Amino acid sequence: MIFRREPIHKRLAREGNLGAEPGAAPDPAPEPEPGPARSPLEPGPRFGPTGVDGIPRPRRWDSVAPAVAPGLVGNEVHFVALPNGDLVVDEDESANTLAPFAEAIEQTLQPPYRAEAVRRDGESWGVAARRIEVAKFEAPGDELEVIANDDGRTLVVDGERAFGAVPELERIGERQGITYVVRARRLEDAFWEVEAHPL
Repeated sequence: MIFRREPIHKRLAREGNLGAEPGAAPDPAPEPEPGPARSPLEPGPRFGPTGVDGIPRPRRWDSVAPAVAPGLVGNEVHFVALPNGDLVVDEDESANTLAPFAEAIEQTLQPPYRAEAVRRDGESWGVAARRIEVAKFEAPGDELEVIANDDGRTLVVDGERAFGAVPELERIGERQGITYVVRARRLEDAFWEVEAHPL
């Protein structure tokens, strides 16, 4: 015997009582499958804990702007604007040639910020920037990390554990709570880009 599945159009017509005689009572609705009771407002299993909308992605940039900048050699430039307005450039470009980028960004975002500019065509560029925290203090090395947890505080300088403390970083970390991690990267002289997170 060959099993043949009922065509979908016939099944839908039967379930919708479309083929019944006029005036005939519709087929009773099937009993719901047993399971845990759910509030009518509670999202079903196909939705995650955030419901329909989901979790928005964090913004990568706080400001985006077009700019015209003549005299630049490459097609990408990365730089940081310090709180005093000085620009620290990652590539071999003169900081003076980046003034149009800073002017465009600072219409909506004040220093300090980290920015990236990409050539669109000729002297036309797009520049984007995000806020950063900058601290000024004296310390050895170029990269620092301070970790405070239940075991105490640890200082790491350029990837190596070190003795001593950096009070400025500890103060920044304590704003996050009792346990934290603070990372700092030297930008120029005594200026450091700082990130702090609770543990």
